[in-house]
Amino acid sequence: MTQSASLARPGGNVTGFMTFEFGQSGKWVELLKEIAPTVRRVAVLRDLANTATVAQFGAIQAVGPSLGLEVIPINLREAGEIEQSMKRFASSPNGGLVVAASGAAIRYRDLIVTLSAKYKLPGVYPYRFFVTDGGLASYGADLIENYRRAAGYVDRILKGEKPADLPVQAPTKYELVINLKTAKALDLAVPPSVRARADDVVE
Repeated sequence: MTQSASLARPGGNVTGFMTFEFGQSGKWVELLKEIAPTVRRVAVLRDLANTATVAQFGAIQAVGPSLGLEVIPINLREAGEIEQSMKRFASSPNGGLVVAASGAAIRYRDLIVTLSAKYKLPGVYPYRFFVTDGGLASYGADLIENYRRAAGYVDRILKGEKPADLPVQAPTKYELVINLKTAKALDLAVPPSVRARADDVVE
């Protein structure tokens, strides 16, 4: 975007759809505390090379103390370091985890979900596929809805509209997904209020 451009009028040949807003990061820790109220320490898995996850971590840090949570960063650099960091974090009680949205989180998702099960760490994730792979809960943009909306932009551009005139859009639809099998394995009873809000439940 040019210096005078904005999300409403991006300018140039760039437009599109965001997959998250920083404000949703605080909702991850709120959701974790609702599902696992005994959690007192939360590990935030983040990619320092990704400026978006640094901002997500900042939002979580801002919310954590009001929920009685100590917020501890774990960097996503390579598998061995992630495993050692999660093992060290899990050596103290009352821990949970939040995974910030990034390519590195997706790349290491199998390892993260496996370790969270191994160390009995309830976790909240940014995308539903973490939950279908065995994670506890996810809250994030409905990616399929984003793809549908993007297809509409492609159609408009092919019909002659300029990308510069199409606003960059934030997500409009979010989804909460809960894995009840994982909750049971963690000895957690998902509150009825959370189950009622869920868009999908893995049983």
